[in-house]
Amino acid sequence: MKNELVILMITAASLGFLHTLFGPDHYVPFVVMAKVRKWSLVKTFWVTLLCGLGHISSSVLIGLAGIALGLTVSKIKVIESFRGGLAAWMLLAFGLVYFIWGIQRAFKYRPHTHWHSHGDKANHLHPHKHDNDHMHIHNEDEKNITPWILFTVFLFGPCEPLIPLLMYPAAKSSYWGLLLVTGVFGSITILTMLSIVIISSWGINLLPISKLERFTHALAGGAVLLCGMAIIFLGL
Repeated sequence: MKNELVILMITAASLGFLHTLFGPDHYVPFVVMAKVRKWSLVKTFWVTLLCGLGHISSSVLIGLAGIALGLTVSKIKVIESFRGGLAAWMLLAFGLVYFIWGIQRAFKYRPHTHWHSHGDKANHLHPHKHDNDHMHIHNEDEKNITPWILFTVFLFGPCEPLIPLLMYPAAKSSYWGLLLVTGVFGSITILTMLSIVIISSWGINLLPISKLERFTHALAGGAVLLCGMAIIFLGL
């Protein structure tokens, strides 16, 4: 194996890990949605894996097309920049809508009182609140659409370092090298996503947030909204 290819593989592994670790959009949406939607760790794993595969595959296909068509790196960067901007605004929009819905839901189902009558006894006020077991606003369609929204966002989201820093240089070596380097980057990226999401999801369930239960959907939407804003305005 050529030294250049070995260096590219090491670089691919490093970039896959670092670009995921320092990109909160790669894991925060899954952690907060898994919490508020009460996904099991198994479902969280599969949703994250599906979105990770979409995230990697879309950039790989564009990179392969660019190499096959002989497009320059600068032209590919324009395409990826457009996709990145679109994905960021989609994430921001999803977070904003979910945040507003969460606020409305929190106030709609705030604790309140009911008058209760017990036959001949005097009526009295009884504190009452609707917990998650009594809320019927989440039908199966609403529960199932969130993973597909996340998948769509990640399908449009590019892996910025993959094409210009890895795929194009690897293609100069051989198509086998291209496949190997791309596989290393994709594998490390997805493994990092899964590790952070699963560990964080397990950890967040241990936090004493029962007093904030009513606002968890709003907080989740706010977290996703902040991720979108961080990408757009901070370039994360």
